[in-house]
Amino acid sequence: MKENKKVIRKQQQRNVKAKKVKISKQNRKSIVISIIAFIIVAYLLYTIYLLIKEPTNIFTVEEGNLYQEESDIGYVIRSEKVIKGQNYKNGMEQIKAEGERTGSNENIYRYYSINEESLKQKISELDTKIQEIMTNDKSLLTTDMKLLENQIDEKLESINKINDMAKLAEYKKTIEDIIAKKAKTAGDASPQGSYLRGLIEERKQYENQLNSGAEYVKAPMSGVVSYRVDGLEEVLTPNNFETLSEEYLNSLNLKTGKIVAINEECGKVIDNFYCYIATITDSEDAKKAQVEDQVKVRLSNNVEVSAEICSITNEDNGKRILVLKLSDQVEELINYRKINFDLIWWDSSGLKVPNQAIVQIDNLNYIVRSRAGYLNKILVKVKKQADKYSIVTSYSNDELKELGLSDKEIDNYKKINLYDEIILNPDISKAD
Repeated sequence: MKENKKVIRKQQQRNVKAKKVKISKQNRKSIVISIIAFIIVAYLLYTIYLLIKEPTNIFTVEEGNLYQEESDIGYVIRSEKVIKGQNYKNGMEQIKAEGERTGSNENIYRYYSINEESLKQKISELDTKIQEIMTNDKSLLTTDMKLLENQIDEKLESINKINDMAKLAEYKKTIEDIIAKKAKTAGDASPQGSYLRGLIEERKQYENQLNSGAEYVKAPMSGVVSYRVDGLEEVLTPNNFETLSEEYLNSLNLKTGKIVAINEECGKVIDNFYCYIATITDSEDAKKAQVEDQVKVRLSNNVEVSAEICSITNEDNGKRILVLKLSDQVEELINYRKINFDLIWWDSSGLKVPNQAIVQIDNLNYIVRSRAGYLNKILVKVKKQADKYSIVTSYSNDELKELGLSDKEIDNYKKINLYDEIILNPDISKAD
């Protein structure tokens, strides 16, 4: 019995020992796995760090664009003439729609006559009476009358397809003329001719009163018609660029991007060939700018247009007021007086390379190309350079001669090409 107990105890001790050994092995295995995992993670993190810090020392040459630009606020200046008649309190009717072109001396809108609503009501009542007589009188079913009715029907059918206010007014006038002609024909042919002619005559008198009481306003010059009048038309003009100052422009208290409201009392005609944008800037490019320099302007609609600096005024605080002259997108700016825009000093396109790849030696620029394990030093011409990239090209033979290269050097001259692989931060001494 005692022997059996001893055997059992020994077996239990062996089991405990075996279990401890097993746990110890598992612990060692876990530690080893953890160490390996840590090393792998550390390596990956270090590799990522290196990639972020220095992604690669090779760059593939591609086509690209570079811009030197700045975002500015501009004041829109136009050559424009406000027209306001005597009867502006009566209300107005547009003859030329907003943004429509007009010739000099053409009617662009009219002021209502004093009793216009009353006269229109009387004319409408007479039209109803005249129409009733013409409808009920069978003697009026003549070929001429049918022809006039067909003309009216054609105009009415066409008018549904028209959105242009000026065209609608034109069709309306044509229909009224045809109806008047129809009424006159009816008056001559109808047994009730004397009564009908009396109604027509009465209508004509009311029309004369309506037209004589209305004031028609004509365009003083050719251009684009607008009813967005803000009172600055005679203040911000192309005739006083030299008087513009930052203090004065700020004193106008204009809100950037705000659309000028439609005026109910007057309109204006705008020269649609040119407009101007005045901007205040203290950028380095602005400090070097000169009158007649060619630049570009990018408007809020993302359209880029050419512009010319036509005036520069220096402020005491070091800022400059530049006035840019535009001949495109003039009508796009009619709605605004103060805008956001991008002033593009220059743009260039071609082979785009990082500035890190360019090494300057004796005022000449070089890149190092890697091809099939060989490194070649290539002389390049830098067309334009921005903060991080440059647009480069190869020299022509004539340009190489001007730089003083020998005929042999010119014959062996290697050119930079699209998709070349070039070295960043190159050691120029290692290249051929």
